[in-house]
Amino acid sequence: MAKKLFIETLGCAMNVRDSEHMIAELNAHEGYELTDDAALADLILINTCSVREKPVHKLFSELGVFNKLKKADAKIGVCGCTASHLGKEIIKRAPYVNFVLGARNVSKIADVLHRDKAVEVEIDFDESQFAFKDFRSSPYKAYINISIGCDKQCTFCIVPKTRGDEISIPADLIVAEARKAVAGGAKEIFLLGQNVNNYGRRFSGDNEKMNFTELLRRVSAVEGVERIRFTSPHPLHMDDEFIEEFARNPKICKSMHMPLQSGSNDILKAMKRGYTKEWFLNRAKKLRELVPDVNISTDIIVAFPGESDADFEDTLDVMRQVRFEQIFSFKYSPRPMTEAEGFTNTIDSELGSERLTTLQAFQDTILDSITAGLMDKEIEVYFEELRNDGYIAGRSDNNIMVKVKGSEEWLGKIARVKITGVSRSVQYGEIIA
Repeated sequence: MAKKLFIETLGCAMNVRDSEHMIAELNAHEGYELTDDAALADLILINTCSVREKPVHKLFSELGVFNKLKKADAKIGVCGCTASHLGKEIIKRAPYVNFVLGARNVSKIADVLHRDKAVEVEIDFDESQFAFKDFRSSPYKAYINISIGCDKQCTFCIVPKTRGDEISIPADLIVAEARKAVAGGAKEIFLLGQNVNNYGRRFSGDNEKMNFTELLRRVSAVEGVERIRFTSPHPLHMDDEFIEEFARNPKICKSMHMPLQSGSNDILKAMKRGYTKEWFLNRAKKLRELVPDVNISTDIIVAFPGESDADFEDTLDVMRQVRFEQIFSFKYSPRPMTEAEGFTNTIDSELGSERLTTLQAFQDTILDSITAGLMDKEIEVYFEELRNDGYIAGRSDNNIMVKVKGSEEWLGKIARVKITGVSRSVQYGEIIA
């Protein structure tokens, strides 16, 4: 009987890819096969996120649950960003945990498995040229890391302390991964990095130097790649060359995630974001002009220390002008090891909650207007998910989530769909070609 692995992934797409790497390494070197039942597993992994407070609290809650239901001889490992910043503290608080593996140490998974109470959390460990074994959660879409770490010093963000300095992965390795993914049936490539359009800032060793725009050209030249997505670009590095390549390259999907964080110049400065409200609006305007149907999403933090009513209104003003198709919005929570953790001009929690509610309600009105305009529209959808309610789901080039009645024969195919029903989160349609 093969050994069974259960893995729970919290957080971002980079964590999803890290989990895929660990699954591949454990399968190749230790013979583990995946199970979706933790009670049957010989090894339980939690791949954690520490960007916000809730996932950290969830970790210890989940650990308690898994410890109660696991087999007597099963092991538990904690991986990812929370592992990086808590390290040995995790084993102190949950002594039944067998090992802790930081976000910058994924390649060591097969090693720590055999060292009880091992803690590997170095954030200067260089995995940029490690040849991971291959595993994909979906045969239709391939996540590919293009860099590890982050060089930004945003005062609210813990990522540089959990993933270390930014290092770009050599372009030839990225292109080779894309070719392998296409050979396995994927039509869509999803490039991942903390600041993808800062690609090329630093390589490990003597590698060909290039920027993100050139990397996009290289990946789009891979035969069989039909769609390219990426996350997340940093507004500071959205130069004209990058935006123009985004607009004219037919393989690049017309959806752009632009993390705003705040619309106030004072708050952006306090956050050390490096750009202004005016720069952000200029970049968004250029995108809308060059790509009229572009889908722009963003991240917004409300109630950052020192945020006044006028600062908050500036954020609403950016929303009013850009009309984001999607926002990920949060009330500020201090994170350990960040500069903002020491800020004393904090905002009352109740006021922060009120601002978040106001912002989200405002976004709902924008979104209702946008989705109403989708009714009866015809769009091309790449289907990649079979739902258990007789539907299949996929996304349009500009990231509209669509569900239609259909079977698995459509998976991995692009079809023309007419929208017949709209909502804020998913649109409904029928295949017409």
